[in-house]
Amino acid sequence: MNGIDIVDADVAVIGGGLGGIAAALAACETGARVVLTEATDRLGGQITTQAVSALDEHPLVETTGVTRSYRRLRDGIRARYAAQLAGLPGVDDVVRREAAANPGGGWVSRLCFEPAVAEAVIADLLAPHVESGRLVTHRGVAPTACAMSADRIRAVDLAPAAGEISVIGTEPPPAAVLRVRAAVVVDATELGDLLPLAGAPWVTGAEARADTGEPHATAGGPEPTRTQSLTWCAALTLAAQPGQPVPEPGGYARWRETQPFTLEVPDHLGRPRPFRVFTDGPGGLPPFWTYRRIRAAATVGGPETVLLNWASHDYVDRDLVGADGAGRKVIADEARRLTLSFVRWLQTEVPRDDGDGHGYPEIQLASQALGTDDGLAAAPYVRESRRLLARSRVVEQEMSADCVPSVRALPRLDAVGVGWYHLDLHARVGDSTGMYAESRPFTVPFSAMVARSPVNLVAAAKNIGTTHITNGAYRVHHVEWAIGEAAGVAAARCAMNGMAASAVADDPPAIAALQLDLARRGAPSAWATDVDSDDPLFAGLQMLAVYALAAGARTDDLDLGPTRATGPDAGALASAVATVRGHLGLDPATTTVTWEDAAARLVSDLPEPHAIWRARAQT
Repeated sequence: MNGIDIVDADVAVIGGGLGGIAAALAACETGARVVLTEATDRLGGQITTQAVSALDEHPLVETTGVTRSYRRLRDGIRARYAAQLAGLPGVDDVVRREAAANPGGGWVSRLCFEPAVAEAVIADLLAPHVESGRLVTHRGVAPTACAMSADRIRAVDLAPAAGEISVIGTEPPPAAVLRVRAAVVVDATELGDLLPLAGAPWVTGAEARADTGEPHATAGGPEPTRTQSLTWCAALTLAAQPGQPVPEPGGYARWRETQPFTLEVPDHLGRPRPFRVFTDGPGGLPPFWTYRRIRAAATVGGPETVLLNWASHDYVDRDLVGADGAGRKVIADEARRLTLSFVRWLQTEVPRDDGDGHGYPEIQLASQALGTDDGLAAAPYVRESRRLLARSRVVEQEMSADCVPSVRALPRLDAVGVGWYHLDLHARVGDSTGMYAESRPFTVPFSAMVARSPVNLVAAAKNIGTTHITNGAYRVHHVEWAIGEAAGVAAARCAMNGMAASAVADDPPAIAALQLDLARRGAPSAWATDVDSDDPLFAGLQMLAVYALAAGARTDDLDLGPTRATGPDAGALASAVATVRGHLGLDPATTTVTWEDAAARLVSDLPEPHAIWRARAQT
């Protein structure tokens, strides 16, 4: 094709955010040849170009509930800060470790860091595969078309993105410069761009309660444009002397009143929380300044740097997902002006902590901190995208603490990942209210990642089959990574064995093979908080847990208790042993007393995963 570079691979990963990075890494490590594309100039999505580098995670993240490769990402970030501090006078090992554990000391997260550090760690993770030729990356390009053959994607065409995260609906359409041909295609784009291009079924915005049955769903509806707000983040620093405020952006006066601009944010019960800028507020409320601080001068040196990501500059005026090219430019301009307006308010009008006047002109945009000249993020933080109308859908009733009495969300036999975050919806287009509900630790079902057609498309980001409500829990960092990792392993196995990804959802032995692949790489499919991914029995215990929990085991405890007598779980464990061994083509096992006994026998008998996949491909 004239003027178009053609690249062939086993797996095409379109979108280089966290889901795309995890998918590409997992697919390469599984043995596939991978092409990874990204619309912006940098990989990493949320933690780089979108500047959400204060991780939204769960209370147990330091010990459990994430994949081993996600832990490598977190450990790599901390290691880079520890190296920065190594050898500095007066900094001993204990101080260095404590400072590197949370370099910004931000109180919203256990790990707050600078996007440039995350970018470097991502490069480290991918480097062996780039150097070997197994992974090829293309940046600055976005999908414009899919070449289809019946119900299969044959190729994806991509064009220069010109600084946007999507080019769908741009007029005139940009000319394609790259065609990627692959056996399996992974959609890890920020807005689910491949879904309309490939003719996959999809939905946006809020579903009707009559459709999903969710307690918090829209009573009327559906409302396709009622998407969550996006936020254009910024980096701030403290100048030694007061500086000039940001010139007043157009719309400042309106947004100041309608957003509104304030540091008083209600808690999840609607009670006011009057934060102060630099000092503790009433009742010990921590300062606004340290909320998302990503570099603490007192502990890691250098300029104090904080991320601005606050409800006052959540942009809800227009829906990004459904916008065409011209509409996206308007939204980008308005969202950036909204953020600059909030910065100006902090500089000129926020009540001072001492009650003496207004504004802190020493607060300045931190140019270069986010890889841009103006201190604004390179791309907007997008909370909601198109969602695949998948083989199954995750709904509020199966994961909300108000709906589920047991300690875990309702089990899924096709679970291929885990996550835990509250159902957290920010203000929405046409609805200034948010929504919050506690959730149970949940899983990622593979059937929510594929549709019946196209048969070789796997969703790997915020575009899986959640709802407007449940997306609020599945959109966060560690869950997007888990989704992407599962997508990458599945895509690689399907590509190398000539299988349709959608068919895996109908094949319990293939699901078991995928769960085994994931467990062997330290990626859990079940919540078992006392089983470490480095445990030699991790794979066996994880496999058994998926099926035993579905049969009613351990409903009151996130621990598995592998060395305890099974007691009331004996029947569920026996059922799990029979199911797992049957799916994997193993002989039935004798009765065991503990989970550990059953797992040890299973691990000793396990065949190589590629043999299981070959057998499934031949059925």
